[in-house]
Amino acid sequence: MNIRCLGCNSVYASNSVFRRAATGENMLMLTKSKCRFSVKGLVMKVPADTLIIFDGKYPVEYAAEGCPLVCDWICFDGEKEQEFLDSLEIKYNSPICQADTETISDLIRNIGDEFYSFDTRRVITIDNLMHTLLEKAGDNAGEDEDIEKCSAPHYDTLAEIRRKIYRSPEMKWNVDTMAAYAKMSRSYFQHLYHDTFGVSCITDVINGKIEKAKKLLGETDSTVSSIASMCGYENEEHFMRQFKKIVGITPTAYRKKLVSA
Repeated sequence: MNIRCLGCNSVYASNSVFRRAATGENMLMLTKSKCRFSVKGLVMKVPADTLIIFDGKYPVEYAAEGCPLVCDWICFDGEKEQEFLDSLEIKYNSPICQADTETISDLIRNIGDEFYSFDTRRVITIDNLMHTLLEKAGDNAGEDEDIEKCSAPHYDTLAEIRRKIYRSPEMKWNVDTMAAYAKMSRSYFQHLYHDTFGVSCITDVINGKIEKAKKLLGETDSTVSSIASMCGYENEEHFMRQFKKIVGITPTAYRKKLVSA
């Protein structure tokens, strides 16, 4: 994957406007502030933590939206790996409203470190990291209504709550707490959350806990009991039942599988 240029946590003034010609070069951007895009005559206003990949077939204009523009970005030529890119079924020129933006940002930062290094294996490492990054983008690509959802009223608030759930799954999340944070009634919040993300808020709470547990099982030697506590479970048996229901195997079996892989 041939990277032409990139930037991490780039900051531009609130009146900044950028225009890119139809060069055929791909551009991946992760917004960390509100941003406005214009491509194929369609204007999209997107919130922070939105991923978008331009395929370079059309002129693109993007600009700050009422505040300094902060973003991670990579310009790359994937012509030699078009078959791989096609297999991901990425929705180009449309926003991908991410949940796991920290992973995306970490991957871009790691690619940047390799891009500016003198390591003899940098090309191979960059290829591997780019493949992982683009696979993540493909996994999280939504349907056509993403543009409407990202611009819908309350989206910023709901997206912020969802980010908090996944970043701090150990907190005592419940519907009443989340609804109060969003300043909505319990029933309206649940309806709007599910309508926006396609899952219930409680499903996201559980998935956030399990994802953190999987990471701890693979990266630490902590006991299953300790991990259950770190993920916000007061009962180890409840954690083990929920983990097996979602992952398909027990936490101990999952750890053994990682070790033997």
